[in-house]
Amino acid sequence: MKYTYHTQGTCSTVIHLDVENGILKDVYFDNGCDGNLKGISILVKGMKIEDVIAKLEGVRCGMKSTSCPDQLCHALHQMGY
Repeated sequence: MKYTYHTQGTCSTVIHLDVENGILKDVYFDNGCDGNLKGISILVKGMKIEDVIAKLEGVRCGMKSTSCPDQLCHALHQMGY
């Protein structure tokens, strides 16, 4: 299932996801810290959704109440995970 999520409170503005059978097949961030977000995308590719959420939910960016990894978890929750 392909899904597009519009982030809130981060430099990245959109997250594009592809999930199949509870596995994150692909993720791409629009805008934000290019190298870091490419790295996150590579690391989570092929992971079980519950593992991604367990590792990244609640991560903050500086003084912000969220981060790009946390917003990825918000997107996954919005998809029903």
